[in-house]
Amino acid sequence: MPVLRVGYVREHFSSPLLQFAEADAGRTFTLVECPSGTGQLISRLSTDVIDIAIALTDPLISGIANGSTAYKLVGSFVSTPLNWAVTTGMKSQYNTISDLKGTTIGISRNGSGSQTMAYVMALQQGWPTDELKFKINNDIRGLLDSVNDGSTSAFMWEWFTTKPFIDAGEGRFIGSVPTPWPSWLIAAHPERAAPADVSGFLNGLTTYVTAFDSEEARATKNVPFIVEKFGYPKEDIEAWLKTVNYPQNCAEIPNKVILDTIEVLEHAGVLKQPENGFKVDFFVNLNVAKLT
Repeated sequence: MPVLRVGYVREHFSSPLLQFAEADAGRTFTLVECPSGTGQLISRLSTDVIDIAIALTDPLISGIANGSTAYKLVGSFVSTPLNWAVTTGMKSQYNTISDLKGTTIGISRNGSGSQTMAYVMALQQGWPTDELKFKINNDIRGLLDSVNDGSTSAFMWEWFTTKPFIDAGEGRFIGSVPTPWPSWLIAAHPERAAPADVSGFLNGLTTYVTAFDSEEARATKNVPFIVEKFGYPKEDIEAWLKTVNYPQNCAEIPNKVILDTIEVLEHAGVLKQPENGFKVDFFVNLNVAKLT
């Protein structure tokens, strides 16, 4: 059995995956960190660096809708929305989201969650989405530098991942935009990752997700684990745990998640549906995942 290469973003959301990886010890899969986020994960699926990606729902779906053949959806990872913080520079002139109209927004990469959520923000604000301007800054370090040197007005990144930088005086929160969909899905290359191997990975991941999501773990194990791995303040971890849930089965994908995400992304101008619309199974490897 080949060892699967699993791409992920090293954030608190990945805690059950890290616990699974420690127990597996490289026997069936290895982790490949992708600090720039989902845009980098999709790129690495395309260039044979990884076989599986645990990534954000919206860029994964828009990527397939816009023609990518490097992956299909195979499962679910987080079943609650992601809260995207809108961050500006310490001395910038921007104080609310409405102040950002017509400015240049920082993103990590084209096709990233930071870009698709900027379109969703524009949709909520009533701004023309075809007038949005972006500057690519690779990762959160580059994004923070850009809002402080004035080359961008703001950027969007997950709230609790950004908060330590805000607490350190490297930026200011001026708002937040939760995703209108569950936040994380799992994708795999349709040829490099054999269905049986992917199913084995998903079954194992489900075991650790279920344990992490339990009331007992939330009350005892989760906080010290995240403190050890990520160094976040205890009160931030406790606040995040109140907002997050994981699926009961990582190999299942609700039809509604795909359909609702397509609808919002089409309104935001991120994708265009064909004349007869998309069929849900176009996005999914049904040899692995079960649509519910």
